[in-house]
Amino acid sequence: MSTGRAGHAARSTVRPHSETSRRTPLRTFLTTVDGVAIDSVYEPGAVVYDTSRPPAGDLVFVVAHGFTGDVDKPHVRRVARALARYGAVVTFSFRGHGASGGRSTVGDREVLDMAAAVRWARGQGHARVVTVGFSMGGSVALRHAALHAPDAPDAPDAQREEDAHAGAHTDAVVSVSAPARWYYRGTAPMRRVHWLVTRPEGRFVSRYGFRTRIHHRDWNPVPLSPVEAVPGIAPTPLLIVHGDRDGYFPVDHPRMLAAAAAGHAELWLEPGMGHAEHAATDDLLARIGRWAVGQGG
Repeated sequence: MSTGRAGHAARSTVRPHSETSRRTPLRTFLTTVDGVAIDSVYEPGAVVYDTSRPPAGDLVFVVAHGFTGDVDKPHVRRVARALARYGAVVTFSFRGHGASGGRSTVGDREVLDMAAAVRWARGQGHARVVTVGFSMGGSVALRHAALHAPDAPDAPDAQREEDAHAGAHTDAVVSVSAPARWYYRGTAPMRRVHWLVTRPEGRFVSRYGFRTRIHHRDWNPVPLSPVEAVPGIAPTPLLIVHGDRDGYFPVDHPRMLAAAAAGHAELWLEPGMGHAEHAATDDLLARIGRWAVGQGG
């Protein structure tokens, strides 16, 4: 991990902040285990300085945006501001999004991006990490929690050893508006997303219209799906949030995820809510923040 612009030589190594220096947000590029530069921002959060709320002082949220989002998008910054009332916040741009390097694999290799952000969050001195993902980011949060646990059966031995020592695991997971399964085309918005991802002209529009560079290769092999990942998350606390008016993924998706958790997860079906960050109200984000604080015992 190093500071500086992507593609430039690193000049310094990121270290845990002192109490004085961590009052200021820090922006840096992280390097994933497969060598991709990820644009990231660490914000200490108002709770760090609120001595009346010490139980949350060790908490940091790692926020994963949806497809075509990035760390500078207003809806991502709004989520960060809301969660900063309950702990520190790390936001980042997935590969292929915004200023990050690489190309989007639409939920596959993005698990490595989240792992890099979680490691960095722990490196700032926080004992508890809660990952919060929206839409594609929600699917990544679910898969990350299963694949980056120290005893994850589907992770390579070398990766499990590295994660156990580097702190890439999460302590609680919040998935908002996530799909349960891959290749879903049952709604008009998802058919448009598939056009962006699979067609050359769609990838052109995505690159220059949404600042999102998508890899042209199909998945090979097809990665573990969110619903297949969920059973591997336990005993890590899991919250599944979904709107009953989600235009991308109908409510059978969160119900499938909750069923796969076999009683381990909480499911919040939000009346009148649409899709992902744009539809998440300040009240919902506050409830998510309080839920996360409550997982600390």
